Amino acid sequence: MNSLYSFQTAGRIVAGPHSLKQLHEHLSIFGEIKNVLLVSTPFFKENSFNDMITEQLEKAGISYDILAEVEPEPTVRHIEELYGKMAGQKYDVLIGLGGGSVLDATKLLSVMSTNALPLRSMVGTDKVKQEGIPVILIPTTSGTGSEVTPNAIVTLPDEELKEGVVSRHLLPSLVILDPILTLSLPPSITAATGMDAFTHSFESFISNKANPISDMFAMQSMRLIARSIIEAYENGDNIAARHDMLLGSTYGGMALTSAGTAAVHALAYPLGGKFHIPHGEANSMLLPHVTRFNLDHIEERMAIIAKEIHVIEDGNVSNHDAAERLIEQIENWTQTLNIPQDLKAFGVKSSDVADLAVAASKVTRLLNNNPKTLTIADMENIYKKLLN
Repeated sequence: MNSLYSFQTAGRIVAGPHSLKQLHEHLSIFGEIKNVLLVSTPFFKENSFNDMITEQLEKAGISYDILAEVEPEPTVRHIEELYGKMAGQKYDVLIGLGGGSVLDATKLLSVMSTNALPLRSMVGTDKVKQEGIPVILIPTTSGTGSEVTPNAIVTLPDEELKEGVVSRHLLPSLVILDPILTLSLPPSITAATGMDAFTHSFESFISNKANPISDMFAMQSMRLIARSIIEAYENGDNIAARHDMLLGSTYGGMALTSAGTAAVHALAYPLGGKFHIPHGEANSMLLPHVTRFNLDHIEERMAIIAKEIHVIEDGNVSNHDAAERLIEQIENWTQTLNIPQDLKAFGVKSSDVADLAVAASKVTRLLNNNPKTLTIADMENIYKKLLN
């Protein structure tokens, strides 16, 4: 555990069922607002939440434009194309409504508007020089935690990889966590995003940069997700389970903001960049195998998790046995949630393994957080375990 650590997150968080209806009450933190850009996916105009937002803006006398064109797992080029459609317009606030891709895109559009830099040059840590346009983020999935992190992920097709833009300037001014917005999530997305959130917290807890602040958020995130992920998957209209998942996702984002994720995410990025495997599914597949690789370095930390999420109730169980049971629980979740466990289903071949490992080895920002050093051969072996 580091002796020095820090924490930063969104400026204000408003949470609870129907909290989106209170959006107008919190706009005063931005001062005078004349014009707003709503960022979302093409589905924005098909759901009822857009009316809930636009009606509040209209009542407040605020004009708005809608940019509902964000694609899943956006590339640098796609974000630049979106920026081209908003350039020349003056916006006082950007509002992002959607899953992780929308939240990341909104944050990037914010800083692209105020920094005379191409997006590719912002990839990395602390490459953004100026504050962006103030941002409001409203997640509609329970996975990335992007609403409370200084991170935004973009796909780099030429490198067949995903990378992060990491900057305090990406932190939003206001976040609204309304579990009502997640009730319509289909089971498959509930499963993948939920396991993504659990992975954020798990990796933050075993990270080389784990600290008392990240541990607090990571552990409560895992408690909430462990008790509710199956219920949310099987009974999507259970508002209590949806609330647990949304808050667990946000806590996971807070944990990784301070401690960072590790090798699971590093190995997942090439799978998304080259084979377009959804991020949550890639993490879910990799988590048990990377954890077994790390096991001899993290047994004690895993035993703590196992006890806190009630995988074991017997205090006399050894750390090793507790850790093994935790891995079994993770595997059981992925089976119950019907998350694929074979990379062949996504077109990955044995001949791809070497290139995947080389690509993953470049994600040093995350690999440096891992409690055990991975060689390229180690990474190849982990990928091979998912080629059944």
